[in-house]
Formats: sequence, structure tokens, C-alpha cells
Amino acid sequence: MTTTSPRWIELEGTANTRDLGGLPVRTGGHIRPHVLVRSDNLQDLTPADVQRLLHEIGVRSVLDLRTKTERHGTGLGPLDHEPDVRVLHLSLIPESQSVRADPGAVLPDRWADGATGAYLHYLNDAPEAIADAARVVATPGSGATVVHCAAGKDRTGVVSAVLLEAVGVPREEVVADYALSNERIEQIVIRLVGEQTYADDAQRIGLDAHKVDAHAMATVLDVVDEKWGGAAEYLQRAGLEDLYLDALRERLVER
Repeated sequence: MTTTSPRWIELEGTANTRDLGGLPVRTGGHIRPHVLVRSDNLQDLTPADVQRLLHEIGVRSVLDLRTKTERHGTGLGPLDHEPDVRVLHLSLIPESQSVRADPGAVLPDRWADGATGAYLHYLNDAPEAIADAARVVATPGSGATVVHCAAGKDRTGVVSAVLLEAVGVPREEVVADYALSNERIEQIVIRLVGEQTYADDAQRIGLDAHKVDAHAMATVLDVVDEKWGGAAEYLQRAGLEDLYLDALRERLVER
């Protein structure tokens, strides 16, 4: 197993968990450790994993980006039973795919394919959910927040990228963090294949297609600049109040 980042959090029950603390910020300082953690599905956390997340990392909030269908298929995870942890469900995908417009109907045609199109759909379809994610992370005393979906790379990658860019992490650092999921892609797919909810799709798609493409995320962030004026402006247009945007910077950036 290749590991290049000290930000990986090694847990028995996940494959793709890392602390975003330590990433540099353009205006000086870095992202504060143990405030924002990204992960794949948390359903298989062991008791030792739970204790580490609660007591070493300080997790008090979980942002579950999966759909109701996914959550129903997997059931409650260990952190759902922890009285000190607040779990919020913030799906980025409409529950009925029939309500989703064709990508070209809401986005420039040149962005309407592959991962880029999917990621831009998240931004277009669920701005309120992404603003809610920012509010949770920004809230003083909220402890560490874990953002996760199924694989911890696509939906989680988009939310993480928006939050990091909004507080001034350089784009190349944001994209490099997104690409780190490829270091764990085999383990990620093994976990997906082992869960009935995801097994058929994971096997059909195959390992290579599960890998993330740094160019796709860079392109998405270029579109965020072009369409919304940047990540901070995207959050504001999504309804995030200036007070929370300031608090997000205060919570995430350590100088």
C-alpha cells in the first residue's frame, strides 16, 4: 500500500479516511487539524474506530451525503448511536432521478459529461445541502466534522473542495487532496463490492473507472469560478450567511 500523506487516518472499518488539517492557506497558516475529516462509508467502524474518532479526533458531527435509498440499504452506522454525535443527512443527488434535468439543459454543453458533469450536477442540484455542510463545520464548539458518502471520493470530494477553496487553500492543493483517494482505490472498491447496496454497480464499473481524475476536479473548480465567481461566492449564493462564511474561515484556518 502506497501512502504519501500523513493526513491518512487508519481505521479498521474504512478505506478512505483522512484529516484535511495541515493543508496550506494562501493568506498564511494552514487548515486546522481535527476540524474537517473526509471519509468513505462509516457503516463498518469497529468499536476501536469509534473510540478513536470520538476521543482522539474529537468527532461530534457527521455529514452523510448519501441518498435515502443508500442509507436504507445499509442501515444505521455505529456513530448514529453515539449520543454526543450529531448526524445530518445532506444528499447531493435528487431521490428520484426523474427530476434531474439532462446535464446540457442546466450546464454548458462542454461540461456535461463524465465526472465533471456529475460533480457540477451536485453543485447545481444541491446548493442548500452544501451550504448546510458549511454551517455545521463553521459552528463553534461543533468538534470535528466527518463528511462522507459511499466511497469518499466524488460527493465528498466536491463538498471538501468547495469548503477548502472558500477559505483559501490553493487550487493545486485542493486537487492534490482529491487525487489522494486513488492511493486507496482498491480498498475502496473492495468495500463497495462487499456491501449489497453497492456491489452490482461496483463490479459493473470496474476498478479503473472508479479512479478519480484530477483534471475533472480542476475543471469543476474552474467552472465554479466562471459560473459563480469562486467557492466562497458559490456558498453565499447557496444561502450561506456572511457570518457563517467568516466563522468557517475562523474554524478551519490556523495561523
